[in-house]
Amino acid sequence: MPKKKKSSKHRTDFRKNHQGRVRGGDLTRDFTGGKEMADLSQGERVSGKGDLTRKRTIATESHSDDAESTAHLISGRVISAHGLKCKVMADDGAMYECAIRQVLKSLSIDGRSAVVAGDYVWFRAETPQDGMIQRVAPRHGIICRTSRGQQHVIVANIDYLLIIASAAQPGLKPVLIDRFLLTAKQCDVEPVIVINKIDLVDPTSLQSLIGAYAALGFRVLMTSAESGVGVDYLRELLHGKQTALAGQSGVGKSSLLNVVQPGLGLAIGRVSTDNDKGRHTTTTSQLIPLANGGAVFDTPGIRQFQLWDISAGEVAGLMPDIRPYVNACRYPNCLHLSEDDCAVKDAVADARIDARRYDAYCHLLEDDLLVED
Repeated sequence: MPKKKKSSKHRTDFRKNHQGRVRGGDLTRDFTGGKEMADLSQGERVSGKGDLTRKRTIATESHSDDAESTAHLISGRVISAHGLKCKVMADDGAMYECAIRQVLKSLSIDGRSAVVAGDYVWFRAETPQDGMIQRVAPRHGIICRTSRGQQHVIVANIDYLLIIASAAQPGLKPVLIDRFLLTAKQCDVEPVIVINKIDLVDPTSLQSLIGAYAALGFRVLMTSAESGVGVDYLRELLHGKQTALAGQSGVGKSSLLNVVQPGLGLAIGRVSTDNDKGRHTTTTSQLIPLANGGAVFDTPGIRQFQLWDISAGEVAGLMPDIRPYVNACRYPNCLHLSEDDCAVKDAVADARIDARRYDAYCHLLEDDLLVED
């Protein structure tokens, strides 16, 4: 006799806008059949059940039966997710265009999407090219930002975050670099700073800034997709790793990938001469397997990157050069902006903290976090 599959039941929150339409709350006002209002019972009302109307009981297989419950499904990884469709590469290399199971789309989660690029999933094949995603494996190593008040997960299951900046066209933005560094620290992902287009400037002009990041323990790499400087080192760094590329539009993310793996043919845009800003050529995060092992995620260019789940009081503790001075301030809740007897500001005045790093810290709090708080 076959062994009976064990299952467990869970009460799960669902999104409010995925529920059916609610009946009118006061039927007596709309009643027009045969009776006068004075003859109707005034104590009867029809209403919903509050939060219970947005909860459902779902049955899931126990963890001990995971292998059995997914035996009839195909495992793979999401290459890209756009709208209601996901491109999934199965473990055997076959490509499928997959929809997302309705129960996954309806779950009440912090993020905007139930499935993102980089997710490991199990899906049911509907045709040789189409499928339906049934389950999503737990994530690690995510990169996310705030978008419309929600968590926007850009990629999942990565080892490195390559923070791509350009020495010129567009110019270097330390504030944006520090936003990505904080996100990498919060998500426990190793960051690598890549300064591209080094052929357009004198490298010695960046020596002090690169030295400041290197002194904090961050790996910094100077590259040029045009001249090939640093490309061999970058190719070796990516070998066997899951890496996401992030940076503003126009810094040359797609150009670097085209040089690292010739033949990719990724679209490349020009930087506007009017405002020194790049044009979006990558519209969605996309996983690209590398010929020598590993994979990279080419992400859309981001001009503004709002931090997710980081409060104003936590920023200083996540910055390794500011953290040692935090506890020496006069006030325990000091934000190191305009407070008196601030050890952080004293360290900046004494050049123990790089002034550009402190300026980036102030921008983070004043532009985003203090407004949200």
